[in-house]
Amino acid sequence: MAIEYGASALGLVSHMPSGPGVIPDELIARIARLVPPAVSGFLLTCEQDADAIIRQQRQARAGTIQICDRLESASYEKLREALPGIALVQVVHVTGSESVDEALAVAADVDAVLLDSGNQKLAVKELGGTGRTHDWSISRRIREALEGVPVFLAGGLNAGNVAEAIRQVEPFGVDVCSGVRTEGKLDEAKLSAFFRSVENA
Repeated sequence: MAIEYGASALGLVSHMPSGPGVIPDELIARIARLVPPAVSGFLLTCEQDADAIIRQQRQARAGTIQICDRLESASYEKLREALPGIALVQVVHVTGSESVDEALAVAADVDAVLLDSGNQKLAVKELGGTGRTHDWSISRRIREALEGVPVFLAGGLNAGNVAEAIRQVEPFGVDVCSGVRTEGKLDEAKLSAFFRSVENA
């Protein structure tokens, strides 16, 4: 359904401490095999250990890994060596101006940065799917600072606000989860409205 409406990528959400859209690793692998070549399959992982991420990717066979929590800098090199040709997207949860420095610190090690509205400091971490927006002016600063690095924008996007988010941040792409769901399931009407808003923007 997402592909029919124009999605360039599908997020395949593995185990997370919180948030919607989680599916079993076996189902991620089945879906990843069915994603057409023109669409990217993103494996979303909360793992912080390179070996665990490598194991996940080798089972899932997705072409892109979206790292939803922080890694140690040396881990990126290990991922590159073990998974040649696999794209790495690092999520930075925009909580304040310190997020600009965090994005700058990881940009050289990854293929893209995704700006979201999670909170890694909570007892149960929020690593996505919160339905909350963040300060888009900070996202704009990050996007301008990361010259040559694609920046995706996520966090509370929906059909009603995505056009304004695109206008303010001018991201490479947008990422949506809760904004196109009803009771945890993909909602075709919301999905259709979201893509219309993106196209109009």
